[in-house]
Amino acid sequence: MTESRSAAPPRIAVVGAGFGGLCAAIRLRQAGITAFTVFEKAADVGGVWRDNTYPGAACDVPSHLYEFSFAPNPRWSRRFAGQREIHAYQRDCVERFGLREHLRLGTEIAAADFADGVWTLTTADGAVHRAEVLITATGQLSRPAIPPLPGRESFAGPQFHSAAWRHDAELAGKRIAVLGTGASAVQFVPEIARTAASVTVFQLDPPHVLPKPDYRYPKAVTRLLTRVPALQRLSRWATYWTLESRALGLTRFPELAAPYALRVGRHLRRKVGDPGLRARITPTSPLGCARVLLSDDWYPALDRPNVRVVDDRVTEVTPTGLVTEDGTTRAFDVLIYGTGFHAGDFLAPMRISGRDGRDLHETWRHGAEAYLGLTVHGFPNLFMLYGPNTNLGHSSIIFMLESQMAYVMQAVAELGRGRTRWLEVRADVQGAFNDEVRRRIRATAWDRGCMSWYTNAAGRNTNNWPGFTFAYRRRTRRLDLADFHREPAGSGPAPEP
Repeated sequence: MTESRSAAPPRIAVVGAGFGGLCAAIRLRQAGITAFTVFEKAADVGGVWRDNTYPGAACDVPSHLYEFSFAPNPRWSRRFAGQREIHAYQRDCVERFGLREHLRLGTEIAAADFADGVWTLTTADGAVHRAEVLITATGQLSRPAIPPLPGRESFAGPQFHSAAWRHDAELAGKRIAVLGTGASAVQFVPEIARTAASVTVFQLDPPHVLPKPDYRYPKAVTRLLTRVPALQRLSRWATYWTLESRALGLTRFPELAAPYALRVGRHLRRKVGDPGLRARITPTSPLGCARVLLSDDWYPALDRPNVRVVDDRVTEVTPTGLVTEDGTTRAFDVLIYGTGFHAGDFLAPMRISGRDGRDLHETWRHGAEAYLGLTVHGFPNLFMLYGPNTNLGHSSIIFMLESQMAYVMQAVAELGRGRTRWLEVRADVQGAFNDEVRRRIRATAWDRGCMSWYTNAAGRNTNNWPGFTFAYRRRTRRLDLADFHREPAGSGPAPEP
């Protein structure tokens, strides 16, 4: 008989203190587990809501759904909360759930190596930490992507990515170039255009932009939600099902997206008077190919006399400006990159070494994949929050994070019973799941001959979940031990399953 170690929760390391890492920490504390540490490279919690401080930064998911279901906030000031308010909510969760003692801020994990049932984590400054379970919560939008344009280092003025906003850079009265027309640009361009001498927006593919039904909550409503929590739960679920219905047009029935495309056209015609400009910023890709954006200010900003839209691709940066593919040179004082993130480089730049020394990024050389977006064959006791194919185009990622942590908690419970040293998803289970995901994605809006940040260089969508969030929750509701190789406690290294 195999000798079993005494039943006790395993030591757990959580990497990242954005919404994913906070969700993990809170759920562990609620289960009475205290043997865990949250490692965060920055000096504060918050993830993207700590880093993205550009003017106008706000969420495009309604506040009552963009919060933890177990930590409702009846005091949101508006339907779509801004960056500062969301970051304050995250900080409040740290205090409310007693997470401060578990945080290791200013500590970047450079590498994680698995051997004999233990993950050894090495920090950027060389310190070593060990844990039986590794939970990563580094997100998909944490590493800004700046195009490697020739001459970029030669530019004489301020240049920065929207996720690393230079608040010390003077923008009023300046000639500003903005590269990109994604979710960040549609928020900050209207803000900076109010005081800039000129703003030139370089677009590659005009986004689909719908009106943003935003408004402030009256104080009477805030008081009512505080006194009657059931009303906020009702608002949350009404919002959830409204957004969830949109998944039909993105994932199953493209014809259902047609009314939204018509709304984009009406919105554009109402907000932009210049027919020539309207033609240039009319979307050409199918709706849903990239994220559908919400803004009441984007189109009016592009119609301002001091704003210009350029379709030509930027090919070079000079000390005084930019050169486009048609040979035109334009002078600028400031360059702002609204060019997105390395969303498909999951867990980078960490080096992750699994069983028998296998390298995770080498395993993913043709594209990241995981079972349920959570766990990878060859990497025991590694669980990823917001991993491959768990991104959404229609709802709240926090809903997905809660589903994932419910699954991870079952794994932690199994490892804490003292009979299992590690869990490793079977290769055939992972393969069958990802074959299904790829097959289903071929029927979605994200596979209609267009490129976006959802796809890698080979055109493979490694980011999005091709279905409903309630379907994902159903699949993660119960951890089936038959899906895993279980290494018994007290045994030696596992054979190849």
